[in-house]
Amino acid sequence: MKTILIIEDEVAISRVLAAYVKKAGYRPVRAATGTEAIAAFDCDKPDLVLLDLMLPDADGMELLAAIRERGACPVIMLTARDGISDRLAGLNEGADDYMVKPFVPEEVVARIKAVLRRPVHWNDRHGKRIYGNLLIDLAAKQVLVNGAEVALNPRELTLLLFLAERPNRTFSREQLIEQVWGMDYEGSDRAVDLSIKRLRQALSHWSGDEGEIRTLRGMGYQLWIKE
Repeated sequence: MKTILIIEDEVAISRVLAAYVKKAGYRPVRAATGTEAIAAFDCDKPDLVLLDLMLPDADGMELLAAIRERGACPVIMLTARDGISDRLAGLNEGADDYMVKPFVPEEVVARIKAVLRRPVHWNDRHGKRIYGNLLIDLAAKQVLVNGAEVALNPRELTLLLFLAERPNRTFSREQLIEQVWGMDYEGSDRAVDLSIKRLRQALSHWSGDEGEIRTLRGMGYQLWIKE
């Protein structure tokens, strides 16, 4: 059963949404404040978030940014603001859909189903690539899983960044040596195998449903991402 996190401070709206979400076969989790929302997101690991932009203790855009730092969980924004600039701001900041109040609960459920049918792709907003609960910040050269930074040595980090910029492409040991280690490297190409092994260990908490570092026998390695 997929979990839907409903972030809405108006009790009546929250209850109605929860009832319709449950009727549609999903598990609703409710939060009325930004603090409750982040706690629920980290605890319940929702499959989709319904996010009200106007909360008593938090800005909806800041909450959206916090969710995006944690992964690619789909977000449908709910708001009374119907200006085109507001919609564009939400979508440009990573929202998957946008609904203006008042809305029909049946349409909200239909939007949830539509968004959940979409394949989860990485995004490249501000140099960040998100693969499920793995976030790779290409500009900052930082890797996070479930919001926690992953410690990598410089070589492993460079290797992961190289593969992340070219998802679902296969590279031989020789190609990786040339691109990551450099043309003047004189060691064994087995160094690639060791670095791949360490990367897999470091990313052990990355959801295997979203992607993995694959070995293609006789061909090489690739960062496989679910499409």
